Amino acid sequence: MPFLQILSPGFLTTIQDAGRFGFAHLGVSPAGAADMLAFRVGNMLVSNAENSSALEMTLVGGTFVFACSSFIALTGADCDATLDEQEVPSWRALPVRSGQTLQCRATKNGARTYLCIHGGIEVTPIMSSAATHLQTGIGGLQGRALKKGDALAIAPLPANSPLLPRRARAEVHGYLHEKNLLRVTLGPQADFFSKETLRKFYSTPYLVTESSNRAGLRLKGEPLARSHNGEMITEGVSLGAVQVTHEGQPIILFVEHPTTGGYPKIANVISADLPRVGQLRPRDEVRFQLVEFEAARDLYLQQQELLTQNNYCQNYRAD
Repeated sequence: MPFLQILSPGFLTTIQDAGRFGFAHLGVSPAGAADMLAFRVGNMLVSNAENSSALEMTLVGGTFVFACSSFIALTGADCDATLDEQEVPSWRALPVRSGQTLQCRATKNGARTYLCIHGGIEVTPIMSSAATHLQTGIGGLQGRALKKGDALAIAPLPANSPLLPRRARAEVHGYLHEKNLLRVTLGPQADFFSKETLRKFYSTPYLVTESSNRAGLRLKGEPLARSHNGEMITEGVSLGAVQVTHEGQPIILFVEHPTTGGYPKIANVISADLPRVGQLRPRDEVRFQLVEFEAARDLYLQQQELLTQNNYCQNYRAD
């Protein structure tokens, strides 16, 4: 099978799919793409199943050589990509030829860029998923980030392929311009905090710290004091939960989060805004906005409708 050669892996590039589910009782969270919207759209642009494995690049992209012709799409954060030193845009399906070199540089308007390739990337599934789970070292390629010299098996483009150059409409990736506002619902331990503390949480900004990763985003800002003096019994935690540490600082649990925790959860990021979390960079400022559960549901349904009406993209003429 033809391969994709890794000339440079960038800062942190991993193989991801939509994640593995059903293993929380073993201490394994789903992992998968940090920006699920960009991941899904990239796969749709190249006519893949939405769960097809792709490359997730973090902060700094990589350099790759194709050993066969294919169609690719770069989605998520803009990374000033070039194909054989010719600029290529993001959020489009693009033809590539055997021997061409794709170079992705530092991300500009977010944290993560996705490289989706027609046919996906061939790796052996672990627990029914190709997703790399760095915290446990499973999935992807030997459970690790990619290294220089790695070669990934990819499918050759079929003869007389019906694939067409397509691009995502601007409204699909408009969330990148709004990533600093996260809408949340009340967490199960919101009553651990006074009304004044809750007001402070929703009215003051927080900075994403350098100690953030795929397990969680550590924030720094005005400390949040508890009004409840008792200790919690450790319980299950979910993606997007906003915990508050003993120091009063929030942590947004993310795709490789621990499956249990003992910190109170003041809020939970709504599903429609989880892609925004995946695009937050260290030193980004973020604010929280409280919404009702009904609004959170409606926003998610609107987002899904945009992706399933076949109006997320339009054809264009490839030069």
